[in-house]
Amino acid sequence: MSQNLKLIQIDPFLEDYKSVIYKRKLAVEKKETEIIKGLESLESFANGYLYFGLHRCECGWIFREWAPNASHIFLVGDMNDWQDSKAFEFTRKANGVWELSLDEGALHHRDLYRLSIHWESGSGERLPSYVNRVVQDADTLVYSAQVWQPQADFIWQNDNNIQEHKSPLIYEAHVGMATEEEKVGSFDEFRKNILPRIQKSGYNTIQLMAVQEHPYYGSFGYHVSNYFAVSSRFGTPEDLKTLIDEAHGMGIRVIIDLVHSHSVKNEAEGLGNFDGTPNQYFHEGARRNHQAWDSLCFDYGKNEVLHFLLSNIKYWISEFHCDGFRFDGVTSMLYLNHGLECDFTSYDMYFNGGQDEDAITYLALANKLMKQLNPNSISVAEEMSGYPGLTLPIDEGGLEFDYRLAMGIPDYWIKLIKEVKDEAWNVGEIYWELSNKRIEEKTISYVESHDQALVGDMTLIFRLIGKEMYWNMKKGSKSLEVERGIALHKMIRLITLASSGGGYLNFMGNEFGHPEWIDFPRKGNDWSYKYARRQWHLADDKALRFETLNQFDEAMIQMVDNKLNLKYSKPELTQQDEANKVLAFYRGDLLFVFNFNPSESFSDYAIPVRSGKYHIILSSDNEEFGGFDRIDTKQTYYSKALVSMAKYHKLNVYIPSRCALVFEHIPSKRMV
Repeated sequence: MSQNLKLIQIDPFLEDYKSVIYKRKLAVEKKETEIIKGLESLESFANGYLYFGLHRCECGWIFREWAPNASHIFLVGDMNDWQDSKAFEFTRKANGVWELSLDEGALHHRDLYRLSIHWESGSGERLPSYVNRVVQDADTLVYSAQVWQPQADFIWQNDNNIQEHKSPLIYEAHVGMATEEEKVGSFDEFRKNILPRIQKSGYNTIQLMAVQEHPYYGSFGYHVSNYFAVSSRFGTPEDLKTLIDEAHGMGIRVIIDLVHSHSVKNEAEGLGNFDGTPNQYFHEGARRNHQAWDSLCFDYGKNEVLHFLLSNIKYWISEFHCDGFRFDGVTSMLYLNHGLECDFTSYDMYFNGGQDEDAITYLALANKLMKQLNPNSISVAEEMSGYPGLTLPIDEGGLEFDYRLAMGIPDYWIKLIKEVKDEAWNVGEIYWELSNKRIEEKTISYVESHDQALVGDMTLIFRLIGKEMYWNMKKGSKSLEVERGIALHKMIRLITLASSGGGYLNFMGNEFGHPEWIDFPRKGNDWSYKYARRQWHLADDKALRFETLNQFDEAMIQMVDNKLNLKYSKPELTQQDEANKVLAFYRGDLLFVFNFNPSESFSDYAIPVRSGKYHIILSSDNEEFGGFDRIDTKQTYYSKALVSMAKYHKLNVYIPSRCALVFEHIPSKRMV
């Protein structure tokens, strides 16, 4: 039976590991049967957020918490002067669950509270595990839970009308630093000021970072403390819902970064030592601590942890109408050593017993749950080990992710730019590195994400231009470094998008070559917000070259969104000219031509093509894109047969140096 798994049919080299692959499939099925226990589906199981935490009910208020090691639990806050009292003491129920019922007048909207949890050897104040609203005191910096029960329920105006078949063109965004001002931006400001920019640019998916509550702003949202709480530094839950609702009205998906790979160590704000035991949600002993991230590692073998995390997935999809997730740190989850110091050069490394089988089961269940909740939801794995079957369905031997981030591509571009002179670039190698992937996988390609923009790293534009950015970004200024950088910035982004295995991602501001790095407020920079923002005015200034880069990105993204489906097509190489540094390939009905030659332009250059008529629909050399306007984009091109009745023709074109052209192909049978 195991021989029938599609993963092994696709990749016969996995035959030696079929027993492990099949065992993992059975483990997912067994765990699903175990946890739903007669319920209709995983969707019915993932209702923890409706049971635990604070809720209004017919009698007033009901509060439940899971704390098996606790001996007493009290609700403390504005309602009782932050003192333990019998009137606000929880009662222990079965299976480590505690419950408190209160009259309607006991609590009010915006009241602050915490849990006072006692155990045999001590006590501590904690934030509830399923808390949905957390705020920080501006003076004491202490975090408290907040009763959040607005008088009226939020009314959604728009369904998500994004077409399921659309290739995800992802705009990675951080709400807090999406403002021009030196401060933390808000959901409302993002909705009013940035959402229209994204719509105009043509991106059809927004990936929101740092949505889940996190104590340290500079963590970029990756040290989460409260999994069901919208980060209050950006606004209220209703503010986020309004943002998502408006995006849906524009036909734009919204996915969020989901951090289930680890948890912040903080005890007062997070889940660490919640009920007096270090391993309530996390592993015991050495496996509890993530040695690279200084955080805690979930024990995915516990059903209570699965309940918590799967409920978290349902919460964001059901309550906030999120369209999916970018799962953070998947590589770290898959391996007992978190994939650290591993080169993954052998299939043994995926099946040798060094994997976290419980985490593998959880990821499969998480993806299955997502499709039950919303068949059109998308899941993207931040996974760099090359785990086989990551995007195949569970029944076929996979984990059912929709996409893998192509994390090796930014590293490739960095290495190429740093170590190889332009004239020595190998166009065949570029094509291979950008288009090579496992046959069964869809991938999200990108030149740079937020990672490449952080202090200590360098954005693409800085690598290409350097200090000249500070002096020669005015239109009309003369600088060979800037002209080179502008040309390659466009070409690199276009070829990465055009060769993608399914989708594309850009971090906000990088599309127009944002000139500064990202540095969050910290002691080392005197808590400054100078670099934790985006200077949008640069893209709007018609006197600067940033505007031309932004216009090119808009044209590039809109072209792909309107004319190409990256999910259902693949690159087809037609020209690889190493001597002249010219590369050409088809993607659907579009022909992409790149001349990476730093000095030579070619007139009447012959490219092997399909027969038919060709129109230029994008030229990186257009003046409005910062080019030299050497191409007549209104010209119609006709292919010529190499020999009589030949299947393949040639197309003679003029290709300037450091230029990219995109032709739309109209086959001969459609010619009028």
